[in-house]
Amino acid sequence: MTILELMERVGTKNETLTIAYIKDAIHLMQSNTKEKIKVSKQDVLNASDGDDNVYRLPADLIAIENISILDTSDSRYKRIKRISSQPHYLLEDTSPWVVT
Repeated sequence: MTILELMERVGTKNETLTIAYIKDAIHLMQSNTKEKIKVSKQDVLNASDGDDNVYRLPADLIAIENISILDTSDSRYKRIKRISSQPHYLLEDTSPWVVT
């Protein structure tokens, strides 16, 4: 379909606006599709260097879609929910230890 045919169907005479709408629609479709998704599994219980809280992330990582952990009781992966709000922290130290 040409731009002229599209303009006739829509009922507009502004060619520049029609081209801008087409480019915007193509950009929107491209931004909503995921180009490349990789799945990575890491065993955090048996880390090779003994440091269990350091994870090797790929250099080309853009976003993490989700994180799951293996539930050993039923051998299924369970998704970890994201925190939707800022966690509440204690404003004062309530520990019984007093440093003098």
